[in-house]
Amino acid sequence: MSQNETPLFTGLVKHAKRNPIQFHIPGHKRGRGMDPEFRDFIGENALAIDLINIGPLDDLHHPHGMIKEAQQLAAEAFGADHTFFSVQGTSGAIMAMIMAVCHPGDKILVPRNVHKSVMSAIIFSGAVPVFIHPDIDPNLGISHGVTTESVKKALAQHPDAKGLFVINPTYFGISADLKEIVDSSHSYGIPVLVDEAHGVHIHFHDSLPLSAMQAGADMAATSVHKLGGSMTQSSILNVKGNLVSPERVQSILSMMTTTSTSYILLASLDVARKRLATQGFELAEQSIHLAEKARKQINEIPNLYCVGKEIVGTPATYDFDPTKLIISVKELNISGYDVEVWLRDQHNIEVELSDLYNILCIITAGDREEDVDLLIEALMELSNIHSTTDNKVTKAVPVSVPQIPVLSLSPRDAFYADTESVPFEESTGRIIAEFVMVYPPGIPIFIPGEIIIQENIDYIFENIEAGLPVQGPEDETLKMIRVIKEYKAIK
Repeated sequence: MSQNETPLFTGLVKHAKRNPIQFHIPGHKRGRGMDPEFRDFIGENALAIDLINIGPLDDLHHPHGMIKEAQQLAAEAFGADHTFFSVQGTSGAIMAMIMAVCHPGDKILVPRNVHKSVMSAIIFSGAVPVFIHPDIDPNLGISHGVTTESVKKALAQHPDAKGLFVINPTYFGISADLKEIVDSSHSYGIPVLVDEAHGVHIHFHDSLPLSAMQAGADMAATSVHKLGGSMTQSSILNVKGNLVSPERVQSILSMMTTTSTSYILLASLDVARKRLATQGFELAEQSIHLAEKARKQINEIPNLYCVGKEIVGTPATYDFDPTKLIISVKELNISGYDVEVWLRDQHNIEVELSDLYNILCIITAGDREEDVDLLIEALMELSNIHSTTDNKVTKAVPVSVPQIPVLSLSPRDAFYADTESVPFEESTGRIIAEFVMVYPPGIPIFIPGEIIIQENIDYIFENIEAGLPVQGPEDETLKMIRVIKEYKAIK
């Protein structure tokens, strides 16, 4: 088949045009049975292909027709042996990767700055994480990936691990030397699982970091919806080589995936793959050009700094995706969250994320030059407002980052243990039984089983005071936290 074909989307449209009488779900029956205002807004075409796995339309749980053909085309486009479509987002694909290689008690090597879905999968599978310290950027206050040296040490110390998990690229677009990491892991016969949530486009342009499949990784969970043009919640899971069983991957995905799969999401993956495969280089080239133009203009604005290729060169920063605009605002003496809110309120501009020191803007083929111009104008106004006589004096702005606590209990054991709630501010030294994270990006500050340390409590409350979205605990006010229950001797 040609990469210009879209067997799934084309098949759905052909079926809808037949206009069959539907005595099956969904109950809205092409929109006739739903709220008219919503129906008119969504449109008849979309609702006509909101279908289920009836005979002519194949079944994601056991594909043999148009879905199978669409997945085969995706595998060819991404250089994989097998590609599986996910309507559970990349979080679902990440969980499937880990559960496909780990049994209860198995070790898995993971960076500590992984997404919460990784820790969820570790809890579900019963695997035991062996954490690798990510490299911390003291200037930006963000985590990069793991270094090849730290990976080699972890492999030497734990050659019995069942998998090595790597983030490539990070949320901020930074990549390690993935090819060397993969080669090192394969020398021990250990499969490499890649969180490629923010890298669907990198496979299609040689000026971007190496993709997971290009580097020879065994599995990669890739968010097509984030940067590749499909609809939100649609992702793919690529599998390559003989260290992972594709049949087991299919079984795990089937266990975790709804039986009422969204054909709109699946069709959007099919057409996004076509566009990436046939126009991916040109689309990436367009995005890179627009991002570099924006970066140059931002770096001409006083007290703002947009990270560029100068970040490349450390063991953890082997390569860089220029379509990610990491904009440091710390020299303005306001937080990234303050900037996010100001841009929203004053200029109707929404950013990808903010933290204590930065905002992140992403540039894709969906952006226009006039949009970037409006961002530049807004940032110039922001700089003028905050460039007072006081903060024009060059000074070091202190950057704090969360520490990596000691893991004293497996996340699964901690999650299912007997627990009690204690005041969070008085919980130092206790073993936490739930997650605490800032989302986005969703990297846990605490995971179940770690010993609570005061430095991270302080960091959490610093984020809360700045207005950032701290999530995870049952008590949304974060006054109380669940910890492992302690049983003291009866006097």
